[in-house]
Amino acid sequence: MTRSPGTLGRLVRAAAALLTGSALAGTLWQGVDQPRNALAFGAFIAVGELARWGAQPGEREPAPLGAAGALAYALLGECAGRPTTHGVLQVVAVVVAAALAGAVPHVARGSGPALDHVARRVLTVGFAAVCFQPLYNSGELKRWVGHGAYYALFLLLVLVLTALCDAVLGAAMLHARTLPHGAKRMGGTPVPYGPLLRDEIGALLGIGSAVCATGAVMALAVAVAGLWALPVFCVPLLLAQLSFRRYAAVRTTYRQTIASLARATEIAGYTQPGHARRVAALSTAVGRELGLSGPDLTVLEYAALMHDIGQLSLVDPVPEGATATLPAAEQRRIALLGGAVVRQTGVPAAVAVVVEMQADPYREQPLPARIVRAVNAYDDLAGGSGGTAGGALSALERLRLGTGRDYQPEVVESLARVLARGGLTPVPPG
Repeated sequence: MTRSPGTLGRLVRAAAALLTGSALAGTLWQGVDQPRNALAFGAFIAVGELARWGAQPGEREPAPLGAAGALAYALLGECAGRPTTHGVLQVVAVVVAAALAGAVPHVARGSGPALDHVARRVLTVGFAAVCFQPLYNSGELKRWVGHGAYYALFLLLVLVLTALCDAVLGAAMLHARTLPHGAKRMGGTPVPYGPLLRDEIGALLGIGSAVCATGAVMALAVAVAGLWALPVFCVPLLLAQLSFRRYAAVRTTYRQTIASLARATEIAGYTQPGHARRVAALSTAVGRELGLSGPDLTVLEYAALMHDIGQLSLVDPVPEGATATLPAAEQRRIALLGGAVVRQTGVPAAVAVVVEMQADPYREQPLPARIVRAVNAYDDLAGGSGGTAGGALSALERLRLGTGRDYQPEVVESLARVLARGGLTPVPPG
């Protein structure tokens, strides 16, 4: 029997809660080993959480400094040449306590970390600690690999496995945000697990690899220089995290500017209210299902938001903004006008290309343009937000009839699956 995404999310959170409870109870019962080390790493993680930024859509790690410190404590074998004695449960307990302490100001402002983020952090750090601490504390790791190059290779192996574990958990938590029983939620339609996992693994080359590498280097530095290595790492990492926070704010503002520009056609009365937002949400869901990720999804979203911007150059508005019902030559003219406008906005040139080519025969289009064309036609034909289930079925049938030239069959069927998962009447196969 296949588990629903909601059940999967509850299982992940339950596992994190069970591990947290066991860690706190075990640490309180046995006491804290080497409390000086625990306090130093706990303070480091808390500072990282204090400097965290609010997670935006697409953000992988809102607290990289805290994540690196937690991973370093999980992989800590020596401190200034002296062996450590803390185990897996103490690692998890210190990380949870420090994360909670650092999150207090954010919670007071109403912007505390999401439950999924906390569960993911606990399970990822617990996995790294399980891979390292028992082997180190039992002496097996020293007997197998010693302290030279093989020790570094072992840490690298643990880091790779930890990163993969984090990617699996991240994809699972994203997949679990689906409402059960196919409840309709525009912009939050469930997507297959595979594309989400591919997205998360691709992100490992960015902030994920930087966090893992920093955690390993910190653990090795503390092993040699002692706890004084932590403030040495803290200052540059904190500055880097604040720079990333500023970059994230700029990127969020950039996206909001594009969304506002896309609404110009609605304000001017050229398109129906919410049309650009609906097309962007559905296009993104279809793009994920068809395997797009990362920058390609960003290009698709921006192009979908701005696909009708060319209508601002028209003297007379198209009735209800439904360009899908216009002759092919007129559709192409509006698309070219839109591409010319988009090129003046400073967005990537790939976005303008998608807007310009959305009215071409699908065999001549890149995949994002095929998606935007099909989704735009669906929203026009289905009557937008006011459309009924019968209107949606009729619109999909008209798209299927146009797959000989105008719409790629795979895109139309992917759109049908996304809509069916979103709560519409199941769509019969074409």
